[in-house]
Amino acid sequence: MPPRLELTTVTPESATFHAGTSATVVDGLDPGTAYERHGIAFTTLPLPTGSLRCRFATVNDVHFGETEAGHLTGSDLGPVRSVPPGATPYPELMNRSAVAEMTAAGPFDAVFAKGDLTSDGTDDEFDAFEACYRPAFGDRLFVVRGNHDSYRGQDRYAGDQWVELPGVCVALLDTVAPYRADGSLSAGQLDWLDAHVAAATDPVVVMGHHPQWFEGSFGDPAFLLEQPASRALDELFARHPAVVAYTAGHTHRHLVHPAGGGVPSIEVGCVKDFPGTWAEYRVYDSGLLQIVHRISSPEALAWSEACRDLYSDFGLDYTEYALGRLDHRCFAIPLRS
Repeated sequence: MPPRLELTTVTPESATFHAGTSATVVDGLDPGTAYERHGIAFTTLPLPTGSLRCRFATVNDVHFGETEAGHLTGSDLGPVRSVPPGATPYPELMNRSAVAEMTAAGPFDAVFAKGDLTSDGTDDEFDAFEACYRPAFGDRLFVVRGNHDSYRGQDRYAGDQWVELPGVCVALLDTVAPYRADGSLSAGQLDWLDAHVAAATDPVVVMGHHPQWFEGSFGDPAFLLEQPASRALDELFARHPAVVAYTAGHTHRHLVHPAGGGVPSIEVGCVKDFPGTWAEYRVYDSGLLQIVHRISSPEALAWSEACRDLYSDFGLDYTEYALGRLDHRCFAIPLRS
């Protein structure tokens, strides 16, 4: 049976299809226009008006040092995937491919790594992350930790960061609660964010490792920010029209739901296994575009395809869960008045 054909990415000028380990890009398209290619109907993203001010990219859940995809501590359920002895470790394979693609697609004004840089937060794993990303992006790389980076109280990449780029500001929040899987924000962090957003003269994108809690959230609360922190962000977003999006990782899926003031609260899938993605943001005078790209080297696709059925013993359709909907991967983010 041939591999399933999937439309994975749309931009204002192109569409990318994947089938197994092959990728096909259809380009030369017009923005905001309906098409049908390979039997799949789609509409290209609209092109925001005004000048393109900057572009930046994000990765999350890169997991240097991990050796078994799909393994949950204390459980024998799976399936669990690993590479043969002597083969390139899959986090190195996927991240090197992601860096190569971002380098080819750039230059980006900034690259943000929003947590779970490692499997266990060891110095060797942090160093492997740096060796992969820092030579490519230098001081344009901004990094914050995730829960996997702080289970034993490690503080490398701890702290919040305010980054000003042409046409946009990025607030990179440290959502980690050390020793725990779920996320939190202190009153001091919320005050810090409130003050920076209040003074901002450009649109603000807020980022963290943990997604916001929301009514109907899927699964274990460990997937999310604590409810009080999530509600506090909602209230802050509602007060400040400068905030146009919150974007996170941690859940290894693509999903968008409305937060305070109608701000899109975005979850972006992982680099390390299926579907193996990174996100691009294009900033225009009148709004932003989020464009999620699937890592498409043949070696990366072979590994990510092997991970489509992770967690099936738990009754989860990982393909549907992790890939999500096209309009939750590629979409316009309007400015707020």
